[in-house]
Amino acid sequence: MQAAIGVVAQLWRYPASSLAGERLDAISVGPETIDGDRLFGLVDASNDEIARPDRDAKWHKVPRIRTRLTGDRELEVAVPGGDWLSAPAAESDRAVSAYLGFAASIRPFRRENAASSYSGPLTAERYRKAPIHLLTTASLARLRALHPEGAADPRRFRANIVVDMPAVEGSFPETEWIGRKLAIGELLLTISEPCRRCGFTIIAQGGFENDPAILRNLVRHNAHNLGVYCTVDRPAHVEVGEMMRFV
Repeated sequence: MQAAIGVVAQLWRYPASSLAGERLDAISVGPETIDGDRLFGLVDASNDEIARPDRDAKWHKVPRIRTRLTGDRELEVAVPGGDWLSAPAAESDRAVSAYLGFAASIRPFRRENAASSYSGPLTAERYRKAPIHLLTTASLARLRALHPEGAADPRRFRANIVVDMPAVEGSFPETEWIGRKLAIGELLLTISEPCRRCGFTIIAQGGFENDPAILRNLVRHNAHNLGVYCTVDRPAHVEVGEMMRFV
């Protein structure tokens, strides 16, 4: 067995596209996706446009809206300073609309994603590039070295699995692993392609400010990329603290 190259430090899923993620101690990874990941979208109720914080400033506050799934797999959301509210629902839509300053609505991508009592509209599913998005602390350390005055916070990059590993001077290491296989506990992954970054990475969230230099440094030093996408060869349950190895 190969030696461990890192250990799982953070696990995230994103119940609603573009809204804040939910940090977990464990995730269940299936062949195509993480259980509970990207089940809902947020739309402009006037035209059904789905939230795109990377493209339109009117959506820039969206990543501050928190999300979580209950034990019954029902979505709850909370705007900054607000209470947790069930969604999709009229009360949560009112809270989100008041926070954003225009009429907005949370909608499921599929009927089975919402509670059985929900009979409202659906919204078109955002594309899913790959089942898993993996990021190492070594790449975050490289970005911090290039841009020490910035905040290279993992939340900017919306990875599912953040792996702690030693920094590699002058390198974003996982970008060089395309095509290799990784084992994380019982989970077996193939690294399929680098994760190309967009304007979402520069947007302010709780704890860090808007920072265009984040993306400029990735464009200049790593061809727009940070982290990697992975396909699933063997699904498994993954917990914080599990070791990552090359296969």
